[in-house]
Amino acid sequence: MRFASLGSGSSGNATLIEADGTRLLIDCGFSIKETVKRLQRFELTPNDLDALLVTHEHSDHLSGVAPLARRYNFPVWMTHGTYRKARDVKIPNLKLFHAHQNFQIGALTVRPFPVPHDAAEPCQFVFEQDKQKFGLLTDLGSITPFVVKSLAGCDALLLECNHDRDMLRNGPYPDYLQARVGGNYGHLENSQAADLLQRMDRSRLKKLALGHLSEKNNRPELALAAVQKVIGEPEWLTVLDQQQGGEWQKLT
Repeated sequence: MRFASLGSGSSGNATLIEADGTRLLIDCGFSIKETVKRLQRFELTPNDLDALLVTHEHSDHLSGVAPLARRYNFPVWMTHGTYRKARDVKIPNLKLFHAHQNFQIGALTVRPFPVPHDAAEPCQFVFEQDKQKFGLLTDLGSITPFVVKSLAGCDALLLECNHDRDMLRNGPYPDYLQARVGGNYGHLENSQAADLLQRMDRSRLKKLALGHLSEKNNRPELALAAVQKVIGEPEWLTVLDQQQGGEWQKLT
């Protein structure tokens, strides 16, 4: 199994996952043209995708989903709540699921789990194949015991480090937006991400990618410093980029 980011941040998100001939895209917050361009970095086209999964309805994760699905006619999986809130619901091959409902797509077992975020029925995912586990965790404002349990034993993790608390407090966002981003249903702050790592079972963790960094309220070195207090400075710790995403990372 391996994963890669097409881009991670408030301007658009999409993550590739591949295992034994099954290739999934998680979220698509980019236009068709931009998605095609970003897939080309991996020598892929949308025709190479088996399915697209959606975490929630916010535009930086959903805006490109329906147009891409209509043009390339692959199945799209999302929760019932996300579907109810989606502005563009003209998806030819739509699969609805509940946030506690596991399902299979090709070689991958998909294990969704609910997260506290200001969306209708938001979820994140753990993907399993041949005893390997990849966890995806962004877009949540607080860490619950169930989130910690869901990520136990992951071999790889894409983890949100959205903002630095002091940068958010002293930054350009108005008070209401600061409250939203920093609240229990907003986004993870660097120290919260570190706390999750402290609490979760990391016995098998050997790939960690920090994602969804705010361009105005965080810096890569701050995110790295926070998590390095917990896990040290392993060579397999990376930071994803809004424009370039990240390269393939293989679970070994």
